[in-house]
Amino acid sequence: MDVLSDLLHRARAREAVIRQLVQRPPWSIAFAAPSALSLVAVLGGRGAVRLASGEGVALAAGDIALVACPHPHTVADDPGTPPHVLIRDGQKQILTTGPEATRTLRNLAPRTYGDGHPDATVMLRGSYELRGGVGERLLAALPPLAVVPAGPGTRGALDLLAAETGREEPGQDAVLERLLDLVLVLALRAWCARAEAAAPSWYRALAVPGLGEALRLLHEHPARRWTVAELAAAAGLSRAAFAARFTTLVGEPPLGYLTGWRMTLAADLLRDTEATVATVAREVGYQDAFAFSTAFKRAHGVSPSAWRRLRP
Repeated sequence: MDVLSDLLHRARAREAVIRQLVQRPPWSIAFAAPSALSLVAVLGGRGAVRLASGEGVALAAGDIALVACPHPHTVADDPGTPPHVLIRDGQKQILTTGPEATRTLRNLAPRTYGDGHPDATVMLRGSYELRGGVGERLLAALPPLAVVPAGPGTRGALDLLAAETGREEPGQDAVLERLLDLVLVLALRAWCARAEAAAPSWYRALAVPGLGEALRLLHEHPARRWTVAELAAAAGLSRAAFAARFTTLVGEPPLGYLTGWRMTLAADLLRDTEATVATVAREVGYQDAFAFSTAFKRAHGVSPSAWRRLRP
């Protein structure tokens, strides 16, 4: 499994939530406590996303916005439209006395709201709850607001997701989650490929011959006692060339990257399971619990036991 797939797989905490809006302007929905990662796509008409910081962007048909921060934001037809509806903890609150808010809340079909007018904006919004250090690694790959312009690489998947959102058949939730995952991965790839995007170093390294394979191996088998020589052989490079290239492109040496990934996995295991410290140590490649505890404290500032006590 490649690095991006691994992060997405491990970071998902709960089912994704998908909603579709078919609404004539003006309309505006504020999210008071959104999920860690939200995807907003405009399929027809125009839309906008505005963060609480004031940063905002207008969206044309086919554009996708990734909101990678669990902070309040607003989705609207225009950046200047004041919120008509507030969503907080899954509950809807009408903020205005005009008809726009009532129309926005009208249920047209499963997961679909609005007035259904032929000239309406058609917008999809999907949200993910992410967990732990792996989720933080994924979010660190994105700015608070990233926009992927419309393109053939994402449009087909968006249309399929929109078609399935209003249906209710056996297995529908599974279909929708996988389609949203597909759109998310396509959007992440498209954004990282843009020249102006500050893609994470590990993502840029995936396209380098040999380094992508080495990163895949480290993620698939983090508990293995890897040596630089073994990784270099898998990459088809000499030990010196591999170590230099990996360090330059990823930003840290191969075994340093491995240690950081192990500590991320260990922190999540301590938070999410009741496994003993010794068991967690073995899960991430340490036979000696004392050596594991030393490495963990160096990475997180507290011992594994203290981390577990402090977990939310």
